[in-house]
Amino acid sequence: MPEIEYRIPQQRRLVTELPGPRSAALTERRRNAVGAGVASSVPVYAADVDGGIVLDVDGNSLIDLGSGIAVTSVGGSDAAVVKAIQEQAAHFTHTCFMVTPYEGYVAVAEKLAELTPGDHAKRTVLFNSGAEAVENAVKIARVATGRRTVVVFDHAYHGRTNLTMAMTAKNKPYKEGFGPFAADVHRVPASYPFREGLNHDGTEITGVQAAQRAIEQIDKQVGAHNVAAIVIEPIQGEGGFIVPAEGFLPTLVDWAKSNGIVFVADEVQTGIARTGSWFASDAEGIVPDLVTIAKGVAGGMPLAAVTGRAELIDAVHGGGLGGTYGGNPVACAAALATLDRMAELDLCGRARRIEEIAVPRLQALAEEVDVIGEVRGRGAMLAIELVQPGSREPNPQAAAEIAARALAEGVILLTCGTYGNVIRLLPPLVIPDELLVDGLDVLADAVRATAGVLVGAAQ
Repeated sequence: MPEIEYRIPQQRRLVTELPGPRSAALTERRRNAVGAGVASSVPVYAADVDGGIVLDVDGNSLIDLGSGIAVTSVGGSDAAVVKAIQEQAAHFTHTCFMVTPYEGYVAVAEKLAELTPGDHAKRTVLFNSGAEAVENAVKIARVATGRRTVVVFDHAYHGRTNLTMAMTAKNKPYKEGFGPFAADVHRVPASYPFREGLNHDGTEITGVQAAQRAIEQIDKQVGAHNVAAIVIEPIQGEGGFIVPAEGFLPTLVDWAKSNGIVFVADEVQTGIARTGSWFASDAEGIVPDLVTIAKGVAGGMPLAAVTGRAELIDAVHGGGLGGTYGGNPVACAAALATLDRMAELDLCGRARRIEEIAVPRLQALAEEVDVIGEVRGRGAMLAIELVQPGSREPNPQAAAEIAARALAEGVILLTCGTYGNVIRLLPPLVIPDELLVDGLDVLADAVRATAGVLVGAAQ
């Protein structure tokens, strides 16, 4: 990665306990102003962000291993992205592309057609959030096929709108109390190698077998001729950073193609260099019909997209897709600068380098303690799954304890997983090696301390 000039020293530094007094005061103000349904992972308030550091309002410098959930891949204030935002905002912040269009929207669509898998003719429609992109991909698939049913998978997360809540697997906190949900959504088993059962002869279930299991259920319970779309994350995110077994996704893609079903890759979290290629579908060797994109695409500005086969997207009648803010000109400017910056810094290569640094350290830690069931992921989308010692029983208590211990030492970690037992690592792709290693050292100490406490409690 070329040399980067950071505004904030890339060094962990604590000057108060966490949360500090100013963060604590903001929490009190928040209680009287912000809805209780909006939760935050950490109790500190950001004042400045650069590279791999979050500087809080009390002057503490924390290592960021979350990137705002895989959003600030180029850092929270990359100079080129900031400049592009400023220049566009100085001219106009909004016209609504559906009223008075502008070049930035077209340029983003051209760039996404270039970067997404496949060399077929493509079209793009821009939105504000990942959930909007997923919902509109379903709309496109239904119009293009004339069918209604959407197939999704166990452990999936697709968003918080009514339709995407129906598509999301985990009930709490995402769905609890919010029903009834949209109809014509059918869920089938995914490939979760760490938690798969075995074949009758004791061999491991392969990716092809897992896909055939899902296909058989679709055929029996829905009928392939009724399915408009299969929607799946190439690596399941909120469900636990689950990497499917080899052959799972290609088998599903081939079956979908042979049955006239639109295959939608939800790359909201896995896309835009996060897994070591522009899209995780590339590493899986698949070409989706539609790709949903958001998070890291615009350097922190709200922008999302559906990019895919021209004949599918163009099947929708004029006015059927869009939204007042979709493809906002400032967000488009940020996206173009972000994508240029990623190419300039080779952040796909940087994601692979992060994996090279982190995975051996995490695997060595897993051999040292008995609360890590598996280390998995790809590129800079990595995770450890926590288990009860000596078993594969999920251990959400350990995940929460590790995150809390790490935060106390100045490292921001995120948890996830259907069972709440996964620590996920999503560092900014521009994080310096030394800062990443320091963060991993703090994580390792937190795991060791938690494992020792758990062992002591069991005895």
